[in-house]
Amino acid sequence: MIDVVAVGHVLLDIRFLVNKFVGPNEEGTILKETRGVGGSAANVAIGIRRLGFKSAIIAKIGFDPFGRIAVEELMREGVDLSGLRVGFGTTGFSIVIIDKQGQIVIYGFKGSSEKLTPQEVDLSIIKDSKYVHVSSLRLDTSVRVAKIAKELGKIVSWDPGRVLSRAGLTRLKEMIKYADIVLANEEEMKAMTGESNYRVAAKILRNLGPRLVIVKRGPKGVYVESDGGCFSVPSLKPPKIIDTTGAGDAFTAGLLSSLLRGYDIEKAVRYAVATATLKISRLGSHEIPTHSKVVSFLQIHQQW
Repeated sequence: MIDVVAVGHVLLDIRFLVNKFVGPNEEGTILKETRGVGGSAANVAIGIRRLGFKSAIIAKIGFDPFGRIAVEELMREGVDLSGLRVGFGTTGFSIVIIDKQGQIVIYGFKGSSEKLTPQEVDLSIIKDSKYVHVSSLRLDTSVRVAKIAKELGKIVSWDPGRVLSRAGLTRLKEMIKYADIVLANEEEMKAMTGESNYRVAAKILRNLGPRLVIVKRGPKGVYVESDGGCFSVPSLKPPKIIDTTGAGDAFTAGLLSSLLRGYDIEKAVRYAVATATLKISRLGSHEIPTHSKVVSFLQIHQQW
């Protein structure tokens, strides 16, 4: 039995650490270069594993060196790759530029990741899972996965990401209808609903079907709209800020793993906040801490 199957992008992250961002016709110095697997599906799947549960991935990569690096890293993390499709296109990649304050600029090329068609999805993995998390993937494939997962009685979570959220509510209504949990940041909430007040935007989405809508507000914390009521959870101070890439995926991994542990919603969100906070103190989009480190961090901050 798979605890969480993550559906979305598997990319290669090529990271450049710099002193500061530069403008047009300027030259900056790269202090450090690293690379490793990234993409929302990969980040969540690895996070679920590190937090103590079984994960699988449904995604597509190219038959090329970038794809091989991604596969090797996912295998080392123990992620089930039976749903990973390999095509003749190019594996997607992200150029991630990180300054000394941990702020990021990303240039993304989705490549084969966005070419995963609805017909290429391995339904047997969905049947064998408890949670199905869909993130930042083309809408037709996302809707088919969510619809089938709901019909099979699975819990569906969805994070639209920066690009898909701009499609607007009319196009996204069907996907939202099938989601039990919707996670998005303030900018994405506004893009989806046209509503600048994140509380109103969350209510609009929850009225379309989800039982839980979570607004990720960065250093301002998290806002939750649920069947049981609405509440906010404050942010935590990170040990240091190195790389904010993948913080949202770390939050998702923390939330789903804590729900699998049987925590109530508020405790699960606090755990997810701690997971994301610890992640940003590490370089790499999937550098998510273990369960014991998350619990220790919460105890230090008297949140546990």
